[in-house]
Amino acid sequence: MLQCIHMDPIAKIGTKKLLRVVGLVAFCTLLGGSIFYHYTERLSWVDSFYFSTVTLATVGYGDIVPRTNTGKIFTIFYILGGIGIIVAFANILVRRAGERAVEKAKKRKEEKANK
Repeated sequence: MLQCIHMDPIAKIGTKKLLRVVGLVAFCTLLGGSIFYHYTERLSWVDSFYFSTVTLATVGYGDIVPRTNTGKIFTIFYILGGIGIIVAFANILVRRAGERAVEKAKKRKEEKANK
């Protein structure tokens, strides 16, 4: 009989280190999109970073849109890949915050017990 062993990658690596790695990947994704939109769509640096952030946050105000076919095609793949990266980062961020809250509660409990 085959047994499936589930290994949590976060538990193996640690949320602190994983948060840094995924955070860097998320930042590089935003930076890469910003560079692309700055040169391809001729947006200012602020507008290109704004558009990259709004796009990956799935807000999509519609105030800035890609005008070139290259920009439209890039945006399709940028959204498909980038949203997963941003969601993973948010997930790990929330998980880490929960871990820190538990650690603080345990520490307070231990300090109370030692008094």
